[in-house]
Amino acid sequence: MSKPVLDASVTYRRVMLKISGEALMGDQGFGLHPPTVQRIAQEVKSVHDLGVEICMVIGGGNIFRGLAGSAQGMERTTADYMGMLATVMNALAMQSALESLGVFTRVISAIPMDQVCEPYIRRRAVRHLEKKRVCIFAAGTGNPYFTTDTAATLRANEMACQAIFKGTKVDGVYDKDPKKHADAKRYETVSYDECLAKHLGVMDASAIALARDNNLPIIVFSLDEPGGFRGILRGEGTYTRVQG
Repeated sequence: MSKPVLDASVTYRRVMLKISGEALMGDQGFGLHPPTVQRIAQEVKSVHDLGVEICMVIGGGNIFRGLAGSAQGMERTTADYMGMLATVMNALAMQSALESLGVFTRVISAIPMDQVCEPYIRRRAVRHLEKKRVCIFAAGTGNPYFTTDTAATLRANEMACQAIFKGTKVDGVYDKDPKKHADAKRYETVSYDECLAKHLGVMDASAIALARDNNLPIIVFSLDEPGGFRGILRGEGTYTRVQG
């Protein structure tokens, strides 16, 4: 299969797509919704077809959330490791969906589990991207107390991504919840420091600080908008850009 050549209209050559585990469960209250996984895979394929090199990090909140488990009395470190394993399950589901569309994919885990996915080796992962394989980074950073937001920002920096695309249920960053407040205003651009000071909920504080320190822009957009991911890479659509 020939490798896609980078489309002249796209803004970025290599990007990180960060989505929550909840994005994979559709209208269900728990678990994986295969049609939703397939729809997101189609969105990723549409960008891959432009020749863009794609990294992904998927949360695990649709299966297990470490912080919630800890709040219910479970020991925090154990709960976080369980959450990391949930991200591996989501990554494998996304790999299956992408490969059914003809997109070569590698799941790369921060926790070694050689029978189901590759261990994280930076140079090998970079080579996969150069070969136009989608790399899904699973198991967070491999450490408890760090979220998948921080893992996505860490891997984006290690892979020399030019931006993080944060797929959400709304089309950007608002000054308050647009689902609860009709007068909520969307930011076109917002600074890292303003996100931290106003607790805008783009990503957790560690992730935003890491992006700020490495001047890595964060693009917040709606994953529910068909063609939105592809459109934004071509300079179209509605989104918020978080930058210095």
